[in-house]
Amino acid sequence: MKRIFFALALACASLVMFAQPRVVAHRGYWRTEGSAQNSITSLQKAAAIGCYGSEFDVWITVDGVPVVFHDATINGIRIEDATYAELMNHRLANGEFIPTLQQYLLEATKTEGCQLILEIKPHSTAQRDERIVQRCLELIHMLKLQPRTEYISFSKHVCEYLHSQEPKAKIAYLNGDISPKDIKAMGLTGIDYHFNVFRKHPEWLQESQQLGVEVNVWTVDGAEALTEFANMQGIDIITTNDPEILQDILKKKR
Repeated sequence: MKRIFFALALACASLVMFAQPRVVAHRGYWRTEGSAQNSITSLQKAAAIGCYGSEFDVWITVDGVPVVFHDATINGIRIEDATYAELMNHRLANGEFIPTLQQYLLEATKTEGCQLILEIKPHSTAQRDERIVQRCLELIHMLKLQPRTEYISFSKHVCEYLHSQEPKAKIAYLNGDISPKDIKAMGLTGIDYHFNVFRKHPEWLQESQQLGVEVNVWTVDGAEALTEFANMQGIDIITTNDPEILQDILKKKR
């Protein structure tokens, strides 16, 4: 009996040690025909190739409409100071209109198996930060997407406020300036740091493993860098603009 228990424990430890990182498509899978960053098509294509998740960015307009877009401005219009009516006719590179968060999430209900990695952009005031958190949570709950939604932000305030409103949610901090120990103390579940942070602080990988803090690294592109981080012990998730390249690298490792 003791030998069986030991063998099972060893097998479990091996699985943990050699678990492959999961693939997240940065701003969706947009480096492919007919797609564009943060488009509904990019979400569909990330799901179609079997990515663990599709990352996307959210701002809120002055009249309270969350929209999916990366930059703070669209054609010179500052999103958080504009009404949705001022933005709704602007198009993405593939010709799609800029999606509202509700439109994006409605499409997500059709793409089972792909996690939604929702980045809340830091706004100009704490009040606006809290308003977008509340609106995002309302839509996620309305569409029953809580199990599939994970949150990330460069804003410490956004992360902490999210945790206060949705304590069971997966929330990772992006800015790279807080240790895993302090992230754990904040009640957050992960760190999601630029790859150079882990080159500077390799000890944070082991620390995260010991604390049960999930590690995501962004934005890793190209076969050489992707191979480096795919082989780095302690990386749980890799966010990339080249998801198919990463998937091929991971397949060869099996």
